[in-house]
Amino acid sequence: MSDTQHAPLKHIVILGGGSAGWMAAAALSSLLSPDVTRITLIESDQIGTVGVGEATIPDMINFNRMLGINEAEFLKATNGTFKLGIEFKDWGKLGDSYIHPFGSIGVDMQGIDFHHYWLHNRSSGNSAPLQNYSMCAVAAENGKFTLPDPNPRSPLSHLRYAYHIDATAYARYLRNYAEKRGVTRVEGKVTRVDQQNETGDITTLTLENGQTITGDFFFDCTGFRSLLTEKILDVPFEDWSHWLPCDSAQTVATERVGSLIPYTKATAKTAGWQWRIPTQHRTGNGHIYSSKFMDDAEAKDILMAGLDTQPLSEPRKISFKTGCRETLWNKNCIALGLSAGFLEPLESTSLFLIQQGISRFISLFPSADVSDVVRTEYDKQMRKEFHQVRDFIILHYVATERDDSPFWNYCRTMDIPESLKSKMDLFDKAGRIFRYDDELFSKESWIAVFLGQNIIPDVTDPIVSSLPKAQVDHSLKSMSGAMQQVAQNMPTHEEFLQRYGAAV
Repeated sequence: MSDTQHAPLKHIVILGGGSAGWMAAAALSSLLSPDVTRITLIESDQIGTVGVGEATIPDMINFNRMLGINEAEFLKATNGTFKLGIEFKDWGKLGDSYIHPFGSIGVDMQGIDFHHYWLHNRSSGNSAPLQNYSMCAVAAENGKFTLPDPNPRSPLSHLRYAYHIDATAYARYLRNYAEKRGVTRVEGKVTRVDQQNETGDITTLTLENGQTITGDFFFDCTGFRSLLTEKILDVPFEDWSHWLPCDSAQTVATERVGSLIPYTKATAKTAGWQWRIPTQHRTGNGHIYSSKFMDDAEAKDILMAGLDTQPLSEPRKISFKTGCRETLWNKNCIALGLSAGFLEPLESTSLFLIQQGISRFISLFPSADVSDVVRTEYDKQMRKEFHQVRDFIILHYVATERDDSPFWNYCRTMDIPESLKSKMDLFDKAGRIFRYDDELFSKESWIAVFLGQNIIPDVTDPIVSSLPKAQVDHSLKSMSGAMQQVAQNMPTHEEFLQRYGAAV
């Protein structure tokens, strides 16, 4: 085996800033010595980033811990708030509302999933919603927050949380972190890309001012432009818009109003849905819609009508195509963030997929001579992540009873991937749900959406069905009562931010 196969990467070049670029720069600089591997990030202030506000999922906590970031400091720097889940309105049918909470729902008993006990109790006429048995949902509805309790006997041990942050402030925070650890930022636009004749590997980027930057590994974080992956390496894009037909968004930030709620809102509209993401100093809003079923002017009007306070600017339109690159690691370049693919932020997975791309690269960290088997494994793992998230988002659209618009008629009756269909059939006919290949979303997440959107199984677990209804009813009422009592004693979300030293 030659020495070149053991040679370390000497220079990693990240093209593009924003969340993807600076997350990569921060993570790599936390692990690599600049004496061995230099890291350069190229970005242009003239090229804007997409986000006005970003909701996350609990995995973000692990990413920040890996970087050694202080949570209160991070929240203060990003105007961040805590998030216990997502409230979905008008998705099953008009007037419906449910919360998809983080953390567990109820307590599994005798090795049987809790939702079977809830279904058994429901058949007795108990109409209490499933979210009454989630500590996260109960706290969210009461506007309360505290950190999880490590004592497994406490209801607070079932809390899981994530964040709402200002995406631009997060990129700025990570830039500061990365530059302190030796990352070099270069301002400029790339006008030329050179490749090796024999292998096709990228070698040099030339900037508008004539400066050249040579590297032996590259990250494409150029957003929807996908400058290296699409324009230079010609990697095809797998289009998923037939399952996820929304292709446009109108976004605007508004003044902060009222108390800070610790959850995201996602309200279904005529041809899409509207988000509300509360940060400490303002609220991020957006209306995602399908241009095949609604024009931009109507979409903008719907966004503005759904705001609960004054906008801070004119709405901005973003166009996108849902899907994923057929190859995410091609030659000596990895596509990260929007360059790799786009899945609408319905379940707040954008930063998670960036995080996973970085984590997979680190776990497979190559020498300068990259083996094909390493690239293949990375693609296999990352495409699996994209497919699993895709299926979960499609579920929200297809599991609807709405027939009030052509858009919802299309979604309700469209063909869906076999991987999702088998999951839906198993739950519908047998009330069972299984996770495969360490997929992101837990059983509780799938169950929250299934039951929240009125997919009620035909049967209940036969062991649970044999239990006395009064016994099950008593257990569930005790559980719900205990959670309500704990929530009443929790500080409000705003009080907690103050106490924690995280308030701006």
